Amino acid sequence: MTTEMIGKGAEANVYLYGKIIKKERISKSYRIKELDTSLRLKRTKREAKLMSLARRAGVPTPIISDVDIISCTIEMNFINGKKINKLLPIVSKNERRELCSKIGNHTGKLHSNNIIHGDLTTSNMIKYKNKIYFIDFGLGDVSVSLEDKGVDLLLFKKALHSTHFKFKKECWNGFIEGYSKVYKDHNNVLVRLQEIEKRGRYFVER
Repeated sequence: MTTEMIGKGAEANVYLYGKIIKKERISKSYRIKELDTSLRLKRTKREAKLMSLARRAGVPTPIISDVDIISCTIEMNFINGKKINKLLPIVSKNERRELCSKIGNHTGKLHSNNIIHGDLTTSNMIKYKNKIYFIDFGLGDVSVSLEDKGVDLLLFKKALHSTHFKFKKECWNGFIEGYSKVYKDHNNVLVRLQEIEKRGRYFVER
């Protein structure tokens, strides 16, 4: 059985081995070896924990089968679906809104449990058998902060602006509809999102 690299990022390489995904957090030569090892291990454990917490919160994620603390690798099942960033442009307006409402619903479940995804973009979501799976929690964390939750929402909004500009408004409205239904503190997060945008650093054109 061959191993195929299907993703390469700044922090990790992703390999497909049969029906198993292996995500290996790569070493950085510019870091002191002891620090590098410590950071990679900490982030690998944190990502695995966040995925498990997300599943308990009702958000579909790949199921982890192994965490190797030596190679800083997470093994999980392969979700053989279609990424949302590829799906949104080819579905109907109603389907787009429904998909984004589900994404907002999942995000609300995460935030209700103080789980921050950290890279909430449509390329980190996969539709398979009528479920939307969230992947890549490598930049995530656990936090009660409105700021962190607001930035999570901003990342999704920026993804819509840059990748799905033609229908960003309907997608954003669908997202907020789903988010508001499940997260009781949604108003405060949305207010904080507006404050973050006004600072300029994270500004997204409306």
